[in-house]
Amino acid sequence: MLKRNSKIAFGGMWVFPGGRVDPEDGPLGSDTDEQETARRAAVREAQEEAGLELTTDSLIAFSHWTPPPTTPRRFLTWFFLAAAPESEIVIDGGEIHEHAWMLPLEALERRNAGKIELAPPTWITLNELTGHADTLSALEATRARVPERFETRIAIEEDGPVAMWKGDAGWPDGDAGRPGARHRLRMRTGQWLYERNLG
Repeated sequence: MLKRNSKIAFGGMWVFPGGRVDPEDGPLGSDTDEQETARRAAVREAQEEAGLELTTDSLIAFSHWTPPPTTPRRFLTWFFLAAAPESEIVIDGGEIHEHAWMLPLEALERRNAGKIELAPPTWITLNELTGHADTLSALEATRARVPERFETRIAIEEDGPVAMWKGDAGWPDGDAGRPGARHRLRMRTGQWLYERNLG
């Protein structure tokens, strides 16, 4: 994981290597084109941000994220899973300030302890990865399923923000208090809680 410069988008947060699509990465049209373009961007960004040499065919689509409608700048984001090559991590000291290898559970525990900051998509991804014993298990499970799509809606409750996704009773109108099915991340000051009970 990489720590982004505090003066840029998602500044100060710990993230996976990645970034925006550049014109040389390809067109954005159909879903297939979009995913292939995102793969090329991911390979390029992994090399630029961390010195990791990956190939597009090594990347398995993990999930797709659409930010809340109220977000000033909306970044549609693909997350991919791949086995990292055994090579030295090289960061630029500009866009990226630190790096560290972490087990998914360790990263979540560091966030709960206030040692690192994570964005909700990164948190959800790490949370799902805690269910796998090793890299191979995670890769095989991801390859066998359709990548999940998350379109985020945010509501504010007394104990903190709530991110909701499709299937949650409050997702259609952003009402976190609506009773019913749950698919949300409750972002309390300390412990974050993921609720997924789609009934």
